[in-house]
Amino acid sequence: RQIDEMRAAGADIINLGIGSPDQPPSENTVTRLSEEARKPNVHGYPSYNGSPVLRKAFSEWYRKYFNVTLDPASEILPLIGSKEGIMHISMAFVNPGDEVLVPDPGYPTYSSVTGLVGGIVRPYALDEKLGWQPDLAALEKEDLHRVKLMWTNYPNMPTGVKGSPELFSRLVAFALDHNILLVNDNPYSFILNNEYLSLLSVKGAMETALELNSLSKSHNMAGWRIGMVAGNSDFIKTILKVKTNMDSGIFLPMQLAAAEALQNPASWYDTINKTYRSRRESAESIMNLLDCRFNPDQTGLFLWGRVPETRPDAESLVEEILQNAHVFLTPGFIFGSRGERYVRISLCATEERLEEARQRIAKLKL
Repeated sequence: RQIDEMRAAGADIINLGIGSPDQPPSENTVTRLSEEARKPNVHGYPSYNGSPVLRKAFSEWYRKYFNVTLDPASEILPLIGSKEGIMHISMAFVNPGDEVLVPDPGYPTYSSVTGLVGGIVRPYALDEKLGWQPDLAALEKEDLHRVKLMWTNYPNMPTGVKGSPELFSRLVAFALDHNILLVNDNPYSFILNNEYLSLLSVKGAMETALELNSLSKSHNMAGWRIGMVAGNSDFIKTILKVKTNMDSGIFLPMQLAAAEALQNPASWYDTINKTYRSRRESAESIMNLLDCRFNPDQTGLFLWGRVPETRPDAESLVEEILQNAHVFLTPGFIFGSRGERYVRISLCATEERLEEARQRIAKLKL
């Protein structure tokens, strides 16, 4: 709202907060949408289960890149974006009074949706000293009998750290031991990352886990609202009971175009990542200018950095930059208390705008 008010007053705000890809989908994706939408018989209600074509495409995508075999008929459910899946899953499995383990720092929607369905948020710490991974040994010492669900998000947002087979195996074992539904939110695997990893690839995961994925970041289709949830057929059936009462499916031409996008060659991902890699260098120069410390091995659409100890907090730094340089960086506190001394820079801006942002900030002599 503050940015909108400043823009309405005539300010040129460079927004480096939002993670909405500004590059287009592949040409064949857009062409397929146009071709399918011209057909006269595709404008009615689609199937609640999603098109078999899209489910098969998701299945082949998971097998090719994640080495995970999924039955397209029963273990994959297309969604109107993975964010909606967070609500579907919470409504399907969380009852009022149930506790939900939510990462801190983490995507705020995990907490807000838990509250909407009457659940109780149980934050669990992600500590930089532990590589932004949960301290499962510490969690084991807590009373977990009311915990129904645990959210994870690897590759992680906002910290940019990758998952690993070892981490996922420990998470699955923890979930099995405590009868917890484990859900990994996995939309960032293809951005500045050469190691594609799914939670469902580790032994035992299909017994206790679900995974959300999305075409928003990986295929530059954020506005299309195409995502999926994968897991064992019983979990999928339970989610579908909620979904059929929440929406009426996804426009069929968009599903068929999404299936086309999932067949993009590896070279297509290389091309978009070349752009992100260059932007990442620009974002790093801004972090260096601010004396922020960051991990150079981060993946995903953002760069996460810790503000210097000479600053009282990240929020005041962000506010000073916004007011005096008209550049917005995301303050880390919005992701939880453990993000309070951090800022996040989005790579969803052109190199020209990133360079202009750097020059404006440099003039402040912070």
